[in-house]
Amino acid sequence: MSPESAEPNDRLASADWPAAPAPLVSPVIDTHCHLDLIGQQGGPDVDESVELAAAAGVMRIVQVGTDVASSRWAVGQARRKEAVLAAVALHPNEAPRIHERHGLDGLESAWAEIGQLAADPEVVAIGETGMDFYRTDTPGRAVQEESFRRHIQIARETGKTLIVHDREAHEDALRILDDEPGPDRIVLHCFSGDAALVAEAARRGWFCSFAGVVTFKNASVARQAAAAVPDELLLVETDAPFLTPTPHRGRVNGSYLMPLTVRALAEIRGTDEQGMCDLLMRNSRHAFAIE
Repeated sequence: MSPESAEPNDRLASADWPAAPAPLVSPVIDTHCHLDLIGQQGGPDVDESVELAAAAGVMRIVQVGTDVASSRWAVGQARRKEAVLAAVALHPNEAPRIHERHGLDGLESAWAEIGQLAADPEVVAIGETGMDFYRTDTPGRAVQEESFRRHIQIARETGKTLIVHDREAHEDALRILDDEPGPDRIVLHCFSGDAALVAEAARRGWFCSFAGVVTFKNASVARQAAAAVPDELLLVETDAPFLTPTPHRGRVNGSYLMPLTVRALAEIRGTDEQGMCDLLMRNSRHAFAIE
């Protein structure tokens, strides 16, 4: 049997990637993934990733850009693969790097290209953008904030969903989002706050998206937050190749492993797998205006 004709699980075993869980009983959407980085970290390539995901019940994947090049790549893959949807942006940590290397002119050029890409019909979201105080120290935060505001403006002008990266910057992210007129749909990607932050997000009508962190033994705060999200605002993602769910933590992640997180969310929220899949699919379609 050739590699091309092998069953997905056979190819997983031969490539030494994490074993696939049992497929979901009903399809869902991976609302945040980095297919380009999966391949770079030794995981499957784009075509293989999409095929493995479909076999697991993950029928669509939002491919998220983090700089101009990866945003262009996301749009190209979305044009090529029906299962792939594109999001475009400069990651919060990317904006200070561009400013340091190329100055304000370089940033203006990057923002302009993100704005042009955002108009493409294959683009469903502007992201990931936001604030990150874990890797960007004080001198770079003013640039990071300006970049966040520019992306909010692009999302508002194009009517696209805004995907927000918020790491150790909850108060500032809230301040900026409250200060800027935003788009109708905002997603807090890889939600890292507690139940109190869930309440703030819910009051504003923002979606809260959870990754494999909710399967980690030491992630009680994440599980409490996931339990507190109103039904209509709950989303799921992989953030692959990062945040691989238990029992594969530390290995390369992929959309095909998302059933592990979906089942964890079902257990956390006291529902069955079918109900969780239906809820997540409905919310994902709404969050990204997917028909």
